[in-house]
Amino acid sequence: MNTVLNVYRKSPFWASFVLIMLKMVLFRQFTFGEFAVSGLLTDAAAVLTLICLVELMTTSRWKPVVFGVFNGVLSLLLFACCVYFSFFGSIPTYTALHGLDQVGQVKDSVESAIHVKFYVLFVDLAVLIGLWLATLRSRGKREKSRPAAKPLYMAIGMVIAIAASFLYIRMDLDIPNELVQSKRLGVLNYQVATAINESRLNSAIKDGSVAVTQEALSQLEKGHAGGGKVPAGTSSYFGVAKDMNVIVIQLESFQDLMIGLEVDGQEVTPVLNDLIGEGAFYFPNVFQQNGQGNTSDSEFIANTGIYATGSVAMSKGFGDREVPSMPRLLGERNYVSNTFHVNDVTFWDRNNMYPALGFTTYYDRPYFINDEFNALGASDGEMYRVGLEKLTELHGKNQPFYAQFVTTSSHHPFWIPGKFLNIQVPQRLHGTQLGHYITAINYTDKAIGELIEGLKENGMWDNTVIMLYGDHYGLQVKDNDPAWVEEVLGVKYDDRISRFNVPFIIRVPGVEGKTIEQVGGHVDMMPTLANLMGIDLKAENFTFFGKDLINATSNVVGMRYYMPTGTFFNDEIMFVPGEGFDDGEAFDLKTFEKVKDFSQYRSDYDYVLELMRLSDGYVKLLPKRAP
Repeated sequence: MNTVLNVYRKSPFWASFVLIMLKMVLFRQFTFGEFAVSGLLTDAAAVLTLICLVELMTTSRWKPVVFGVFNGVLSLLLFACCVYFSFFGSIPTYTALHGLDQVGQVKDSVESAIHVKFYVLFVDLAVLIGLWLATLRSRGKREKSRPAAKPLYMAIGMVIAIAASFLYIRMDLDIPNELVQSKRLGVLNYQVATAINESRLNSAIKDGSVAVTQEALSQLEKGHAGGGKVPAGTSSYFGVAKDMNVIVIQLESFQDLMIGLEVDGQEVTPVLNDLIGEGAFYFPNVFQQNGQGNTSDSEFIANTGIYATGSVAMSKGFGDREVPSMPRLLGERNYVSNTFHVNDVTFWDRNNMYPALGFTTYYDRPYFINDEFNALGASDGEMYRVGLEKLTELHGKNQPFYAQFVTTSSHHPFWIPGKFLNIQVPQRLHGTQLGHYITAINYTDKAIGELIEGLKENGMWDNTVIMLYGDHYGLQVKDNDPAWVEEVLGVKYDDRISRFNVPFIIRVPGVEGKTIEQVGGHVDMMPTLANLMGIDLKAENFTFFGKDLINATSNVVGMRYYMPTGTFFNDEIMFVPGEGFDDGEAFDLKTFEKVKDFSQYRSDYDYVLELMRLSDGYVKLLPKRAP
């Protein structure tokens, strides 16, 4: 027992290095499922840089304690990254710290992403602390510590380690695939690469302008066969919803898989099924595009037609801007725009994002009676009750409105109180995440039905457009093997294509809609609604990065964060890059089969990368709001 502790006391530098490198091996196994010598070499360079710095800055007396703290901090960092990867499928960057204050409000979701094996990262610390406590009672004479390494040697070692890290970063800096880049560089050097690339983008747009970006966007679309927009002013269905009220419902964790699904003869989404059957526009091939801000990013994209940057939650990174949006466009047409969310408006800095998007008023937690549906607070039914009251008041004043509802009752981990259950899942689904998910989605659908009944009773149904869309996937891969999902539900399911596929539905009073197979994403929702509302975005000089899906004849939409940058969906495939295009993978959207020859889609890959680069630059150029 004393031998282990004495080894650590005599040489905390090397003991810490060995222990941390063992954890790097475990980390790579927990996240990437493998480790390679090249990856461990870049990890070693980064760890040595930091550990040499600690050695140089610490006196001999305090080295065991300081190195123990250093080990503990890195262990906590690796543990957090493992949990993050378990939930999102990506390695977090330093920008994720902006969202640290949100963790407490989604505690159930965080806890469900923790694997017991992750705690192995703390075993050495527990052993060392235990041994240290056990020796406190010992009265034996302590062994003298060996002389500390000479500062010159440590300085030389640190310079070599920094040089090695720099070379690794330089070689892999231009890889757009974040997962490949983080795997090659390691979690520590990946943070440096992220900072460098962010600095590059900021430098590139330093002398830019919105007008220059608009021109570059126009040229990009003209040069790409799938990139051209159809001018809203000349499109079919243009203005069929002009001057109508609009209700936008963002559906939490809602996958398109649930639409039309029956479980033992029970419809999971009877209300939405009826909407589609009665003539709503339904887009079954739309895919999520949110980034680090998750649900709040979906709100941002759907209201603006701008891509989420992926490097920071849009609400936190751009909440101080004046962002062109649907609420602002309708505000110019005398609309009032309200948004409803049962959680605290400070969650994901929505108190900044909503003014940035031009919403007139927001209604958050204090406005609702907490019926304790889940950790986020009140149920969807309670949210709609309050929403109907506010909208009925506006209706009574003949005030047109744009109302956004952000649902939460189908939030991960999908555990809902028994009194809200409305569907009986079969025995084969009891106790499974899929079973819980189905009951939560069914309640979400039922609450929408209650909202619709309220709109009818209060005389608003015949003059109100309803737009609904899913914000992101719900079913976690680790809990839902695709083959098992197919077996128990009797449907085709793919862990990428099906998982990222979200519903998009628009019901316009008096208009016979149709099912439109055109591929799309969140970025296309705003221009699609604008067409129906009779807003010619081209005439408005409005910059957007999506398409009107009702009139588009082709489309390519990019995705990142949940998948590597460069991932795209076009009318035939989902493409996932490797280090670049050539070593990527393509999957048929209908059969889910792997496509062997995807060389003809290279232009789509280049287009998406440039489109997102322009979008990132554009949003950074937007003016800040007046105080």
